Amino acid sequence: MDPLTTAAPGPRAGEDPELEDNRSPAVHYDTRLPQLSRWQRWQIPIIASAGYWMLRTLGPTVRFEVLGWQHAERVYAAGQRCIWSFWHRSIFSVTWWARHRGVVVMNSTNFDGQWTRRVIERLGYGTAQGSSTRGGLRGLAVMAQRLEQGLDVAFTIDGPRGPRYVAKPGPVLLARRTGCPILVFHVGLENAWTLAKTWDLFQIPHPFSRAVMVFAAPIGVPADADRDTMAQKHAEMQSGLERVRDLAESWFALSLREREQHRATWNA
Repeated sequence: MDPLTTAAPGPRAGEDPELEDNRSPAVHYDTRLPQLSRWQRWQIPIIASAGYWMLRTLGPTVRFEVLGWQHAERVYAAGQRCIWSFWHRSIFSVTWWARHRGVVVMNSTNFDGQWTRRVIERLGYGTAQGSSTRGGLRGLAVMAQRLEQGLDVAFTIDGPRGPRYVAKPGPVLLARRTGCPILVFHVGLENAWTLAKTWDLFQIPHPFSRAVMVFAAPIGVPADADRDTMAQKHAEMQSGLERVRDLAESWFALSLREREQHRATWNA
């Protein structure tokens, strides 16, 4: 049987049916691809090619500093994989930094998701088709399988359409289901173009900009987590995302001494 389409039993007593992720994907989500116009279908390869070559042009010039990577190393040393979560604003920089690592990304089925998929798959990512509004549970099922196969997975946690800086529950559901921890991070750029009219305030680094990536400690979710525990873990994830964002976004305004103090703390 196909594990993505076979219905599983309903939630056990005491569980929140809105958080239960083991049921048939068709229960709450429309998993069909949206109907696109001929004009949209024509645009997809053109936009994808432009996005790919912009990444290939700017990406190699960006100089990254990473804080807190030891958290990921400990997860790997324990024989587990990571559920990465980050804000949509940082997609450009993250996509370049994490290329060709086999990371599986939750990818929307809408128009933007279809051209984005072409870009990231050329850079060595896998994709799980779904979002908070279309096919989300099916996407989570695919990501659970990829974790079991030894691959990391990633969520742009306030995507695909916002609201900005409000985390969705997907990583918490997936962590409960798989036992893999959530690791949140953010990218701060010294010099960047900020697209002020986009919902996420999307950032594209200037050529030769410096960047800092800040990773927080892992968040584990027990397999038997009830509604209250799930809510606590979701709040913990939201708080962690805000913490790493605040440091990364302010990094290049800090003094050298302040940066050294933060390096000592985050790399401990």
